[in-house]
Amino acid sequence: MNKERFQGLELLATAVVVSNPDGVVLYANLSAETLLEVSRRSLDGQALAALFVEATAFREFLRKSQLDPFGVKRQVFELIRPSGTAEHVHVTLSCPDGAHGATIMELREIEQQLKVDREARMMDQSLANKELIRNLAHEIKNPLGGIRGAAQLLEVELPSPELKEYTQVVIKESDRLQTLVDRLLAPHRKPHIVSMMNIHEVCERVRSVILAEHPKGLKFIRDYDTSIPEFLGDLEQLIQAILNIVRNAAQALAPKIADGTAQITLCTRVVRRVTLNRKQHRLALDLQVIDNGPGIPEEIMERIFFPLVSGREGGSGLGLTLAQTFVQQHEGIIECSSTPGKTLFKVTLPLQFDHATS
Repeated sequence: MNKERFQGLELLATAVVVSNPDGVVLYANLSAETLLEVSRRSLDGQALAALFVEATAFREFLRKSQLDPFGVKRQVFELIRPSGTAEHVHVTLSCPDGAHGATIMELREIEQQLKVDREARMMDQSLANKELIRNLAHEIKNPLGGIRGAAQLLEVELPSPELKEYTQVVIKESDRLQTLVDRLLAPHRKPHIVSMMNIHEVCERVRSVILAEHPKGLKFIRDYDTSIPEFLGDLEQLIQAILNIVRNAAQALAPKIADGTAQITLCTRVVRRVTLNRKQHRLALDLQVIDNGPGIPEEIMERIFFPLVSGREGGSGLGLTLAQTFVQQHEGIIECSSTPGKTLFKVTLPLQFDHATS
């Protein structure tokens, strides 16, 4: 069989397996090899039904698909993997030539589909938040200068120091709001300066800042993959993004820092064939920030990246919002999972080495 006609399927992030009319594998793309945890050489000549726990049900599913050459059949089956891990997948069959031609089978991990949907919702929500923040910040900023200026002029005219205390309250609160607005607008003001950078320089800069703030009681564990190459990114933006995440972790660890048991782990790895925001990338950086703190309250877990949402008394609720904005400007994503004793923030960034690479 001439397999060259299937080479275009190598570019797909979706696992695709092609079989003959008897349901025997003729070809599998690289994504299928990864999903099934079996080499393509081992798949050649194997029955499609042997890939699934429900082999009899799959054979019936295949038979019905071949009877309807103009239709596309979908069903959920459980894979058989050498590692023994269970995985339910969406199976889509199409038989354009009916029972006498090849069958094209697509496999999609249910969890992967949920992840894609979740990323899409996060991106839509982030864009809406960004537009809301910009408009709101500008609406606050314009009258704020006038309020502060009027308070200063009024202060000059007031005869007694006691009355001037009230104008000082107005001026100080105006300055506090101005600082808040400036932080909201910061990601949209600074240009995105891209150059070759090292992720471990980012981690070490962040680590040194946090240790300066907490010189005692906090232990950092560095689990670095030093083979990760330099890649294109905005060094200052990524330092700020990771600093915001790690600083949040340190603040949540305050009781453990006091008794000397606080711990933050910085872990870097390379992951392959990653889909971010509906776009596939050959290589990506996986940076994890793990702390042994009390965990994020369940009632705010789904909203931690929203502006002005904070689980800490006196927190501004902007740190994670800004971190997410900076990471998204690098076409990446931040994910979080949390239980008492372990909170994990995972930053995934596509590794780009030149402006033409995706």
